[in-house]
Amino acid sequence: MIFDNYFDRQFELRYFEMNKLGSATPTIMLALLEETAADHTHSIGYNLFDLLDKNVGWILVSGKLQMDRYPSYKEKITIRTWLSSYSSIKGYRENIIFDEHHNIIGRAKGLWVFFDIEKRRPIPIFNEIKEKWSYFNKEAIYTDIKKKIEPLDFADYTNHFRVNRYDTDMNKHVNNIRYLQWVIESIPEDITDNYFLHEIDGRFITEAQYGDTVLSLTKELETKNSFAHTIKIEGSNRVCASAKTIWKAY
Repeated sequence: MIFDNYFDRQFELRYFEMNKLGSATPTIMLALLEETAADHTHSIGYNLFDLLDKNVGWILVSGKLQMDRYPSYKEKITIRTWLSSYSSIKGYRENIIFDEHHNIIGRAKGLWVFFDIEKRRPIPIFNEIKEKWSYFNKEAIYTDIKKKIEPLDFADYTNHFRVNRYDTDMNKHVNNIRYLQWVIESIPEDITDNYFLHEIDGRFITEAQYGDTVLSLTKELETKNSFAHTIKIEGSNRVCASAKTIWKAY
């Protein structure tokens, strides 16, 4: 693709970002995608700490990640990001992940909402942000990330987690990377030991708060190595997130 309205960020993968096989973990890839988005924000003079001073920020409400392979130790990658469309309060962020030979190894798409942190509600995106970012009407992944993923009523695998201070971010809510970690922790070990996360499609519904205990529910689907997931608050009907994952053999 040849166009002007993108932002590139290069990374060299580090030792502590590796799993036992020497490949980057899914949570690390999400972290690098977030870092790229944060640097894109910084590049137009609206870094996340400047926005925080105004009590506003960006909240991910849905997203999809597809990885054909994960980068290895010391490998250099480039994440290319751009905005494909806006409404008054939200925008679609596209991402392509290249290896050092410019081969595509992954793609991601996220729907982000501009958010009043104190009032906990969406607000209109600043016009200057939209003007400086501009947009390019090309998608990294052709999929509807607004489509509802039904929460689970029962599960094959369950795990419990307490929301600690380090689980929350500058927007005063549980970071989306933590939800992915909770999902992975409820996947059977024979899957995580022998397969890699090829695809995750997730929806963020209700905020979990510091001190909550969350349940990570996982159910096997009919398609081999595919799972449905729900994160909910223990002792309530509050669903925080729902997702589907697909795993592939190494």
